[in-house]
Amino acid sequence: MSRLFITVAEHSADMHAAQLVRSLRRMRPELQIDALGGPELASAGANVLHDTVSRAAMGIKAFKRTVEIKRRLRFTRDFYTRQKPDLHICCDSWTMNVHFARLAKSFDTPVLYYIAPQTWASRERRVHDLARLADHVACILPFEESYFRNHGVRATYVGHPLFDSIRVPQGIEPSNDLSSASISTSGAVSMSSNKSLTIALPCGSRAGVARANLPRMLDVARRLLVDEPTLRFVIPTTGITDPIARSHVRNFPEVSVHLDGFDEILPRCDLALCVSGTATLHVAALGVPMVIVYAGSRLFWHGVARHIVRARTFGLINLLASDGRLDGRDLLCPEFIPWFGPTEPVVRAMLELIRDPALRSRQRGQLQSVIQKIGRPGASDRVAALTLDLLDGR
Repeated sequence: MSRLFITVAEHSADMHAAQLVRSLRRMRPELQIDALGGPELASAGANVLHDTVSRAAMGIKAFKRTVEIKRRLRFTRDFYTRQKPDLHICCDSWTMNVHFARLAKSFDTPVLYYIAPQTWASRERRVHDLARLADHVACILPFEESYFRNHGVRATYVGHPLFDSIRVPQGIEPSNDLSSASISTSGAVSMSSNKSLTIALPCGSRAGVARANLPRMLDVARRLLVDEPTLRFVIPTTGITDPIARSHVRNFPEVSVHLDGFDEILPRCDLALCVSGTATLHVAALGVPMVIVYAGSRLFWHGVARHIVRARTFGLINLLASDGRLDGRDLLCPEFIPWFGPTEPVVRAMLELIRDPALRSRQRGQLQSVIQKIGRPGASDRVAALTLDLLDGR
């Protein structure tokens, strides 16, 4: 019986790895799958040995996980000594997974890296480590396959796993661009007859990201209400971000919070102010125009990040719209990354879209064109097939 070991470090990787496990279970039910991960992997049938998801962090805060990761590495080394797996799958999260890839290679265990580090955007030297440590890379962005192959990495474009879990609506132009959804605090949705707009505020799936971005996003909402008092706002949340969102919207009646309702709520919204990341692709797939933000540290950006980051385009949907061009020109969606200055430029970008239905409609059509190119389901099955090829020595 073949054995797999999967390592993930945060919520979205936990979900994508869980989809992979479900595909593997369909193709080869007898596989033994152990993991360091979270509840999604456990629900998919993996034997989760330790939770490595609940403390997910990025940037400077990620260094606080160093002690935890060292403990997990020691545990995994002992586990390998007792029952070495036949394949190690690293899913996303290079900062953690590079150590597990090295551990696997020290035991001569092949490594499949699923959702590769974005070395094309920053710290390109990492691609040399990836070429040395990964036997194969399953990449999720179409321009990545040629990039990695040109750097000596065996890579296959498998598609984005988001499209395995959502249904891209057909004909995403709303029948009335000025219609809005009335969303109660309990999550009930009903269409209202007034002409006010509903704006979504997707604030990320990590607790740290939500805490950093949501207060500034709500400040934008308050400023928008000064000029457009009929606006209504909704925050789609996960179990991780829901308590954070609810703590910030007390005494803010124009904002409601909806747990686990992204796919239900977003198509009923007219516009989104969205935190950068996979959420921008999700919002685009659901046909909602957006402005993209990501709060960052001014000190960290000017002291460190700007010197190692090659990209000047950061929003995922903007990268896909430009076929991976990083220069920040001709953005499909306005983006403010890193966002540490005043909120007024974001307010102005939002007001422009709020007041111009034709502009919203044009962006919506452009988003639909991008999604039509990449929105094919089946990424998890394709990665599962790569997994079985590696297990079978092909």
